[in-house]
Amino acid sequence: MPAPRADQAAQPLGQTPVIGALSDLRVIDLTHFLAGPYCTQMLADQGADVIKVEPPGGDVTRTFGPFLPDDDLQAFAGYFGSVNRNKRSITLDMKSEAGREALLRLIDGADVVVENYRAGVMERHGLSYETLTARNPRLVYAAVRGFGDKRGGESPYGDWPAYDVVAQAFGGIMAITGPEGGEATKIGPGVGDIIPAMFAAFGVLAAVLHARRTGQGQFVDISMVDSILAICERVIHQHSFAGVVPKPQGNQHPFLAPFGTFPTLDGLCTITAYDDRMFGLLCDLLELTDVPQDVRFSTWQTRYENRVALIDVISAVTRLKTKAELMTLLGGKVPFGPVYDVSEIVQDPHFIARQMIVPVDQPGTDKQVLLAGIPVKLTETPGAVRRAAPVLGQHTNEILTEAGFSPDRIETMRQSGAFGPVVRKTKERA
Repeated sequence: MPAPRADQAAQPLGQTPVIGALSDLRVIDLTHFLAGPYCTQMLADQGADVIKVEPPGGDVTRTFGPFLPDDDLQAFAGYFGSVNRNKRSITLDMKSEAGREALLRLIDGADVVVENYRAGVMERHGLSYETLTARNPRLVYAAVRGFGDKRGGESPYGDWPAYDVVAQAFGGIMAITGPEGGEATKIGPGVGDIIPAMFAAFGVLAAVLHARRTGQGQFVDISMVDSILAICERVIHQHSFAGVVPKPQGNQHPFLAPFGTFPTLDGLCTITAYDDRMFGLLCDLLELTDVPQDVRFSTWQTRYENRVALIDVISAVTRLKTKAELMTLLGGKVPFGPVYDVSEIVQDPHFIARQMIVPVDQPGTDKQVLLAGIPVKLTETPGAVRRAAPVLGQHTNEILTEAGFSPDRIETMRQSGAFGPVVRKTKERA
């Protein structure tokens, strides 16, 4: 897959100044897997100083391959690198007294803590919200859990573990996804994690704004299943207003037509032209000039009632053309989009121009890898991909020095196991 040209790429890592609207925000990141790291990366992309605190073995996703073939270091593969860029890493053993002391010192000087452990884990380590906010009253503490935290509302499933597919199932999105008449289908990306991550980032910033006005922090409670339900809002009003239980409807809209996918010579495309003006223009462009006068297709209501026949009429034309030909014919005139795979995405001029395909250095190799860029574009305080995800514990000394620990104290902590097991060197035999 080709990398963007040099004149199209983001600034080289290490040469980009610390910028962004959140450059005065310090976040202690106690997250792992996908939901928590994605949330804190959103903050880091906009300039926040995100300190990723990892156990001695590191976030388990560091080991989720594949690694690049020539990566001798194998500090992390794509999964970890994709959601932990722009962060600094410190290793601390929260089971050790010195490790907890260091973590508490970091939190005392922070604006935000984000964690996505199961309920009760932080309490067992003596790091509950109540303990931390007693030390730092302005602290914003965000937790992403499968079914939320009791502080935001008690759930009968509050202690249950959850992953992406569980949230998709519980929250209702699987029940309306899949081929018409077929079984419920999981959405490809991990939306059960990523959507809660986005809500968490929004909640954190709302709470930080309040804390800076009042000096009072608060608990930000994000439930994965609640977040998925929130983006499935239409099923609630469909059930409440019309008494229906929506089912999978394939790639078409539940009450508008044409609105969905259509075949092409080399794949699929999407077309939306449900109102009279757009529909008339679409028919002109596809040389279907008599179709708008057909009583079956003359109003938006009748177009939906006869959507199967309408889809067949439009498909008979689109399947004879390539995606590129249809883009030239329809693009910019009616809502149109080719169904891209990633090999097409990385070459499309839109994503290159918008810096949505970003080259990033990969530790352990002399190569760069491509990551998805930053979709939130701020004109005065732009975010940036400033550096790759960190090697485990890469910034431990740096962060502890900033927190006021002396070099001697840091070394004593190291020898006590605060950063993980101490490896003792043995003398070679004569």
